[in-house]
Amino acid sequence: MLAVIVREIGRLLLRLRYRIRVHNLEEVAAKGRRGVLFLPNHPALIDPIIMLTELHRLFRPESLADAAQIEWPVARWLAGIFHARPLPDPATAGPDCRDEIEKAVNGCIEDLRHGHNVLLYPAGRIYRSRLEDLGGASAAHTIAQACPGARIVLVRTRGLWGSSFSRAPGRHPHFVRTLVRGAKSLLLSGLFFAPRRRITIEFFEPANPPRRAERTDFNRYLENFYNEDAPGNLYVPYTPWERGGRRIQPETAPIAAGLDTAGVPPATREQVLARLRELTGRPSIPEDAHLARDLGLDSLARLELQVWLEREFGFTVPEGDTLGTVREVILAAAGQAVSTITEELQPIPAAWFAAGLPETGILPPAATPPAAFLAQARRQPGRVILADQTGGARTYRDILTGILALQPVLRQIPGDYLGIMLPASAGAAVLYLAALFAGKTPVMVNWTIGTRNLRELLDQLGVRSVLTAGKLVARIESQGISFDEIRDLLVLAEDLRERISLGAKLRAALGARTGARSLDRAAIPETAVVLFTSGSESRPKLVPLTQANLLANVRDVPSLFRFRPDDRAIGMLPPFHSFGLTITVLLPLCLGVPVVYHPNPTEGAMLARLIEAYRVTIMVGTPTFLNGIIRAATNEQMHTLRVVVTGAEKCPAAVYEAVERRRPGLLVLEGYGVTECAPVVAANTESDTRPGTIGRVLPSFEWAVVDVDTGRRSEPGRPGMLLVRGPCVFPGYLHGEGADPFVEFEGKRWYRTGDLVVAGPDGWLTFAGRLKRFVKVGGEMISLPAVEEVLVRHYGRPEDTEPALAV
Repeated sequence: MLAVIVREIGRLLLRLRYRIRVHNLEEVAAKGRRGVLFLPNHPALIDPIIMLTELHRLFRPESLADAAQIEWPVARWLAGIFHARPLPDPATAGPDCRDEIEKAVNGCIEDLRHGHNVLLYPAGRIYRSRLEDLGGASAAHTIAQACPGARIVLVRTRGLWGSSFSRAPGRHPHFVRTLVRGAKSLLLSGLFFAPRRRITIEFFEPANPPRRAERTDFNRYLENFYNEDAPGNLYVPYTPWERGGRRIQPETAPIAAGLDTAGVPPATREQVLARLRELTGRPSIPEDAHLARDLGLDSLARLELQVWLEREFGFTVPEGDTLGTVREVILAAAGQAVSTITEELQPIPAAWFAAGLPETGILPPAATPPAAFLAQARRQPGRVILADQTGGARTYRDILTGILALQPVLRQIPGDYLGIMLPASAGAAVLYLAALFAGKTPVMVNWTIGTRNLRELLDQLGVRSVLTAGKLVARIESQGISFDEIRDLLVLAEDLRERISLGAKLRAALGARTGARSLDRAAIPETAVVLFTSGSESRPKLVPLTQANLLANVRDVPSLFRFRPDDRAIGMLPPFHSFGLTITVLLPLCLGVPVVYHPNPTEGAMLARLIEAYRVTIMVGTPTFLNGIIRAATNEQMHTLRVVVTGAEKCPAAVYEAVERRRPGLLVLEGYGVTECAPVVAANTESDTRPGTIGRVLPSFEWAVVDVDTGRRSEPGRPGMLLVRGPCVFPGYLHGEGADPFVEFEGKRWYRTGDLVVAGPDGWLTFAGRLKRFVKVGGEMISLPAVEEVLVRHYGRPEDTEPALAV
């Protein structure tokens, strides 16, 4: 009875916006109401609700529902009423969800064998274009073959492509936000006077469906039915007062990321092709073949391919539909994958675009970064300074409120060190500051070094808790990384919030309103953060950076270019990366420059969309991530950018060229840094930029370039080891093993970077490479990467299927 009441209420509410016409349902029912497999197309997120309200009266079908879409309480309750089983999405749940998916599909098979009806969406996702594309989807084919006695009814829905619940606008819709906006439009229209979108639902029961056909042929049969006379992108106004009326809008052009594989090493290409031949059993794999449509790989097989790529080649593959073709798999193996997925954006408050104070970019007098942050917060408490798509925009006052609320909770956590494992986000910035004001030294946990290394390093420090987020843990584990080694240390931020009482929240809000004076008395640790080295050449080491280290680096950066009151930055590097922590967390908070975060730096299309929407002027990232954004962006999305700060790896000439094509005149400041130096050591400047160099050493440093054989200063133009000293340089590794990173030179103690550079007569530096990647021939230091680059340029060919050379 409850399901009937909910169904009828749903039908009434849906008809406030939709005029629904159903064809042939009664004819299908006349042939029997048991053992029917309904296979509809899926143009929008709203059509399963429409479909269930129409089918329930006569068939009461069992169904499958995306687990992510029914995780909120009301949706979960409705799913229970209408017998919808949760089905995990392999893109977010990872390959470990295979058993759950098989269980759900087998459940549908058993339902049909017992005479129940099943509603199943063959695509398992909403349209990406005006045409249904089933690709390598396998569930419908599997069920149809397993249940030869079940009736198959195809269902074709028309009129929803162009709806705000569809992907017609070029981004994935957020169901709840779209529902709320629709409800507001209905209220503005007086409920009953809103323009209605015309929906037709056609049921068709074929006499001889191709149950025994191959999966690709079965899917093509369904696509032919779904896509017959497919309508265009129809916009229907949301209120009677909206001008323009109903209209067909142009289809959104797909994001065309560059797909040139000429620069991929032949050995890498062949390894990928061999893997695909193994997976598909095909002797020949063309680069333009589509993984799903041409090779028949379903979503789980593509996900397992993604996990193999990450384990085999060490590069992170963006989530979503990044791996569409063989060519994209080859690029992913070379670390050049670009995600073209974009999500619907939360509304951006007008305050985000307000200009800052004239002194934006000037560091207030302070002895530590937390003190500089407090000075800025008191100078302009209502200034929006942080934003992301999870928590929205936050003012300095909001941050103070969060710190004051978290401070007593974090103090209760045992130990002097507190682990934080979060991606680039406003929440990570607030939690980092809150830990410092609670007297804890933050340990920024780098999950990419392996959990066994993590456990050993955390045990060395005596870390007893690592603050993280449930969604982050689930996403990382979906990529094949297990946290079993440190699971007993993990404390979810969601659970942490529940420990904050209402009274504590009110006291925090009041304290933030009155200047948060209690924070002046906080015992800030001298060590501002502990970071991990990557472990690329040896075991990862613990790098402590002091408050003085970080403050000196923040003070130096404004010497590179002048900040403006209307500048806005974008941060994508994780805070466990020293570049990400100093330049995209501390610098914006201390200098008053608003920053918007995105947690995944490989999602080029989404980052480009954020740059456009938030009118970003300053971008900070590595050349790899910069290249991904440039490849996925349009010229219009880049037009607000004026400065790009890039480092952590050499910026290839091809990236400079791509930037100039996409955004002519954009200032690219390439630099050099190391974790142990907090991290920026040298960089180009606004007044003097020389592509291909790493610029001049920052003002806080003394530096020397030393011949690795003689131990004397190298002549200008000759490569040598870069030595640095100054307030940015760390005090030394914690629990260190191996050689001392400091050396004596000219009567002073210097940090030995391990990197070779060439200094010009004017002090301009060019990065030559790591010492371990050089050999000595005839008394000369020869760079192996440089040799490889020249030889591949002359002897390598895109069509090579095996290595063209070996050095």
